[in-house]
Amino acid sequence: MSGVIKIALVDDEVLFRKGISFLLQREENIEIIFEASDGEELISKLTSSLLKPDIIVMDLKMPVLNGVEATKIIRKAYPDIKIIALTSYDTKSFIANMIQIGAVAYLIKNTTPKDLIHTINEVARKGFYYNQTVLKTIQETIVSSKNNKGHLETGFLSPREIEILQLICQQKTTTEIADHLFLSPRTVEGHRNNLLLKTESRNIAGLVVYAIQNEIAVLTI
Repeated sequence: MSGVIKIALVDDEVLFRKGISFLLQREENIEIIFEASDGEELISKLTSSLLKPDIIVMDLKMPVLNGVEATKIIRKAYPDIKIIALTSYDTKSFIANMIQIGAVAYLIKNTTPKDLIHTINEVARKGFYYNQTVLKTIQETIVSSKNNKGHLETGFLSPREIEILQLICQQKTTTEIADHLFLSPRTVEGHRNNLLLKTESRNIAGLVVYAIQNEIAVLTI
C-alpha cells in the first residue's frame, strides 16, 4: 500500500462512527471512502462500489450481520482488504477468535486516537499490527490450546524460511527483513509466499499464530 490509505468505517453507533470519521479525515494520508452501520450494509457497499477500501475498521457487535460474520465473508470474497477490529470486547476469546478468522489488528474502543492512527498506518505499511496486549493474548490462548490440537510438523520449513518467519513475528516489513538478511525484497516476498502455502495460512497474521503455536518464535512481551 502506498499513498493515501482508503478506509471504510463500520459501526452501528452513529455518533461514535462520525467521531472516528472526523478524527481520521484530519490525517493527510487517510481517506474515508464510505461508512456502514452493519455487516450487511458493508458487504452491499463493497459489492456496488468500484473503489474498494484498503482497510476496514469494524465493530464486532452490530445488528443484522455482526462484525465477526462479516469478517469471515470479506476474508473469502476480498482477501486483499485488511480488517481492523475496533470493539468494546476485550476478552481473550474474542481477540483470539478475530485473529484466527483474519483480523490483522484488534483495538479496544477506549484506545487513544494516536493508537488508532498508528495502527492504521502500521497495517498499511506491513499488513498487520498487534499491540502488546493482543500479542500476549495470542501467545496465551494459542499456546495453551496447542496441547489439545497436537504439535504441527515444522521440518518442511527451510532454515531461511524459519529465519524469515521469526523476523515477521518481530513485525518487520519486507524491506526491513531484506536489509537484515542481505536479500532482495522480491526474494523475501517469495519466501513469505512459500510460508503462506506451506503453513496453509491465509495471511501474515496467520503466520504469526502458526509460529507461536509451533514455538518457532517466542514473542517478547
